[in-house]
Amino acid sequence: MDTQRLILFVVFSFSLLMLWEAWQKQDQPGVVAPPTAQVAAQPGVAGVPVPTPSQSAAAAPAPSAGSAAALINGARAVVVTDVLRAEIDANGGDLRSLALTRYQDAVDKKKTLLLFEQTPGHEYIAQSGLLGAGLPTHKTLFQLTPGTYSLAAGQDTLQVPMTWTDPATGMKVIKTYTFHRDSYEINVGYQVSNEGKQAQPVSAYFQLVRDGKAPEGESHFIHTYTGPALFTEQSKFKKIDFKAIDKGETDYPKFANDGWMGMVQHHFVAAWLPKNGTKREFYTRPDGNGLYSAGIILPEGTVQPGASLSFTTPLYAGPQEQKTLTALAPGLDYVVDYGWLTPISAPIFWTLQHIHKLVGNWGWSIVILTILLKLMFFPLSAKSYKSMAQMRGLAPRLARLKEQFGDDRQKLHQAMMDLYKTEKINPLGGCLPVVVQIPVFIALYWALLGSVEMRQAPFILWIHDLSAPDPFYILPILMGITMIVQTRLNPTPPDPIQAKVMMIMPVAFSVFFFFFPAGLVLYWLVNNLISISQQWYITRKFEASKTGDKR
Repeated sequence: MDTQRLILFVVFSFSLLMLWEAWQKQDQPGVVAPPTAQVAAQPGVAGVPVPTPSQSAAAAPAPSAGSAAALINGARAVVVTDVLRAEIDANGGDLRSLALTRYQDAVDKKKTLLLFEQTPGHEYIAQSGLLGAGLPTHKTLFQLTPGTYSLAAGQDTLQVPMTWTDPATGMKVIKTYTFHRDSYEINVGYQVSNEGKQAQPVSAYFQLVRDGKAPEGESHFIHTYTGPALFTEQSKFKKIDFKAIDKGETDYPKFANDGWMGMVQHHFVAAWLPKNGTKREFYTRPDGNGLYSAGIILPEGTVQPGASLSFTTPLYAGPQEQKTLTALAPGLDYVVDYGWLTPISAPIFWTLQHIHKLVGNWGWSIVILTILLKLMFFPLSAKSYKSMAQMRGLAPRLARLKEQFGDDRQKLHQAMMDLYKTEKINPLGGCLPVVVQIPVFIALYWALLGSVEMRQAPFILWIHDLSAPDPFYILPILMGITMIVQTRLNPTPPDPIQAKVMMIMPVAFSVFFFFFPAGLVLYWLVNNLISISQQWYITRKFEASKTGDKR
């Protein structure tokens, strides 16, 4: 019995240790880099370099020192659709602000969540430009009609065009943002017209620029990944940590014929999604002043005199909804990171989704899922509880053996093994269900933590966000109480020290669960309640059968 208790304690402790290490090491945001020495001053432009294709001879403007907030603001277009509010700046045609109106801010629930913003405390913007002699970059001033562009009722798309012309070369560029109803996909299109006398080769770049800070409201106890990520069929999904960018130790394919580049943060992602089958170059770089850029360069072809060239690249900037991401681009759903237990987490969340379609509440969906899991594991649980009941019946005899052999641990252990063999009892039989549930427990943790559908999802009464800790610690305390009840149902260890340790465990685990998502604590609480009911029933049934045998 001592061995069984010890293994149970080690299994639980090891599972918590794995979670703790995952929180601390799961791709924490990199350290903000100091300004780079290569940055040269140029008035009125950002500290964000224009990328130069590896095989292009085009001269790119030199980057300047300073924050992206130092850009000279041009005319602004405010775009309002049914799911977002965006601000486009004529200076570079940058997407400087993007509010997701269906989501609340993590800190102030009265505010709308800002995915892109450019403030003294946080910078995250989307930029694009052209590479070629004299073509407009994200530092070029476009002609843009300022004002508010609203998606009208019955209107499915909304376009915001801006123009640039160069009389000296005869080049004209129309850059157009296209927004869609009920969608976070934004198409960024270019029409390049050549009214000059020389052919003009054109490449386009699309990049995301942000600082290396984690989003506000992120728990200091639970760390999730913030930073660039890309996907190609050859290398699959790769995260590119800010620290690796600072050190120049990035490991990802620079060239491919497919794939996307994006910036990932908890529950949300922004990614450039060029169509597959065309050549592309991926790049990441530190831009100084704590800023990083990640993007794609696409060779678009050559514009002959008197001709024009048109192309469009989609930008997805929104929540990590798995169904939507899967439909948009191969591998984009990988940004919903379930860790190394994805094979278990993915079907768990799939089941949760289908239950939610029926009950309409994520909390009750977790309760129902817990019941289904307990039914699935019931054969194992029944054997476990029967083994515990047998061990409970042996408790007086084990206590007598301890008195008989005193401090002779070797003889005591041998006598206990002989007793187990005589009674045909496996002292480790009660451990198997616990061991089996640990992967499910961790997998459900990642499913609850990584799924945006759980973000700020209410349950009942005081639980307004199943992905965040219980604000009043009621669920963890109730869970601790159920663990104490389970301890009382189990056989008491003959060793007084172990008995005290087992009594302390519920309190210690409750403290750990103070920081866990409320949805996970709800799962464990319901799991304990069902386990108590099953164990009580099986123990009573076993004891009744033993009494009948004696009669």
